[in-house]
Amino acid sequence: MPVDQQIVLCTVPDRDTADRIAGTLVTEQLAACVNIIPGITSVYRWKNRIEKDAEYLLLIKTHSAVFDTLQDTIKKLHPYELPEVIAVPIKDGLPEYLDWISTSLVQTQ
Repeated sequence: MPVDQQIVLCTVPDRDTADRIAGTLVTEQLAACVNIIPGITSVYRWKNRIEKDAEYLLLIKTHSAVFDTLQDTIKKLHPYELPEVIAVPIKDGLPEYLDWISTSLVQTQ
């Protein structure tokens, strides 16, 4: 049986932004759960310079059916010019947990 649940990765610059995005996604039923992981360091190339920043990582549990709306919501709330929004398909998992993700979201069934 195909699995359509996803984990979306999104880095943010601070705890306030993490809380605002996570709260909005769960409230609007675009995410079943968002883990906020503090204390990561990102090293990346931006506008031809190497940058290094302290960030928070959001692990967003969602479904492919709501991804476009989730992505648009993140873009509206995110302070970065180009936010990271990367969806990784969940290959397999505890069926009850995967069902919980789907039933926690708006119109995925």
